[in-house]
Amino acid sequence: MGAAYFYHLTRQPLEATLPLLLGKALGAGWRCLVVGTDQARLDALDKQLWRGKETDFLAHGLADGAHDADQPILLSLDHSNANSSACAMCIDGANITPEQVQAYDRTCILFDGNNEMAVQSARVQWKSLTDAGCAAQYWSEESGNWQMKAKKE
Repeated sequence: MGAAYFYHLTRQPLEATLPLLLGKALGAGWRCLVVGTDQARLDALDKQLWRGKETDFLAHGLADGAHDADQPILLSLDHSNANSSACAMCIDGANITPEQVQAYDRTCILFDGNNEMAVQSARVQWKSLTDAGCAAQYWSEESGNWQMKAKKE
């Protein structure tokens, strides 16, 4: 049964936090699906991931490519999960249903704490998912280190 982990970004932008979480997920043996809401944003993340340090390289691809099923990380606009991911990372307000959370081993919902609309959207997602019985954790980096601030079983 999956769980949703909410990451409230206040100190580091998504571009810095996402590669760290992806690296940890791959280290756990999970394939990842990054679900966004804007193709231009996914294209920019794709380019950024290719330009990372060689020691931090994260093999990945954009959805609808010739080798989606082989990608350890797939950037997509939906949850079609062409690479059989165990971990979904929802960015920029991408929605996920309780059934989709349960289908993954882990769901990460990353949201910009400096954007009030993003914070409100994350609160709605938290309530929707936990009311449906999904386990969830809320993590904040406001102190400078990631700390779990809330948990719902």
